[in-house]
Amino acid sequence: MTKSRWPGGGQDTPRTPAPAPGRDSPWGARARPNPEPPRAAAPRPDARADDVAAAGEAEDRREMRLYGRNAIDAVFARRPEAIRKLYLLEARIPQLQPLLKWCAANRVGYRVVAEDDLRKLASSAHHEGVVADVLREAPQSLGTWLQSLPAGPACALWLDGVGNPHNLGAILRSAAHFGVSAVLLPKTSPLALSGAAARVAEGGAEAVPFVRLGREDNALAQLRSAGFKLAATVVRGGDDVFAAELPERLVFVLGAEGEGMDAELVKACDLRLCIPGSGKVESLNVSAATAVLLAQWSARLR
Repeated sequence: MTKSRWPGGGQDTPRTPAPAPGRDSPWGARARPNPEPPRAAAPRPDARADDVAAAGEAEDRREMRLYGRNAIDAVFARRPEAIRKLYLLEARIPQLQPLLKWCAANRVGYRVVAEDDLRKLASSAHHEGVVADVLREAPQSLGTWLQSLPAGPACALWLDGVGNPHNLGAILRSAAHFGVSAVLLPKTSPLALSGAAARVAEGGAEAVPFVRLGREDNALAQLRSAGFKLAATVVRGGDDVFAAELPERLVFVLGAEGEGMDAELVKACDLRLCIPGSGKVESLNVSAATAVLLAQWSARLR
């Protein structure tokens, strides 16, 4: 029998057994080799993993599928109520005891599945033994974010056309490391957090809020009224970031991978910065460039 705990489940949903000696575990006997995880939209003991994976986007658009230990641990630490379903390998049971107990206490469905099924659920081999369906956190408005921002130094990232989920994840990881206050998304940007981005971010996605901008001219005016200067990051023709005087309140504006930044947005910025190099390649990847820029801004504050 596949080990599971689904709220209101059928007769094959086992009761949580007493923990084994020396291990505080809510699980009982071993899982059978070919478990059949439930559909994402409506958990059922007989639903197949490929049905769940085929669903892709949950019927409830507010849900997203996360995978990877650090990504899921970060959600559990900050907003556990967002977790809706959990799938894991049996080998992960000892490491996930607090999460499993929380699921049992709050009637959140969880199930032990086989490696092949977990790979299908995550649509990735890099699941690290655990997959979760969680509620998305809606972006804040720029006004709301600025009102809640404390006085003093602050840095934000304006992503103009960045779309690769792995680049987004790496940007979020660097942003969390250097204490970035927010990621700013243009009004029409389709960019959103994905499972792949969250895994690459290694927990950073929960540490840096998304802020949805309104009209570009209004956003620029609001940011400047709050004491921010905007720095366009350019490949050539900008000031050397290692020599430039960086303000305490700064928004780095980063362009798309390939096309670069919108020319009008570059003109509207207060600063134009570049990262000098050997010239053997044209420029750094946008996520690598972000790490360099944030490290330099952070160093200027010391």
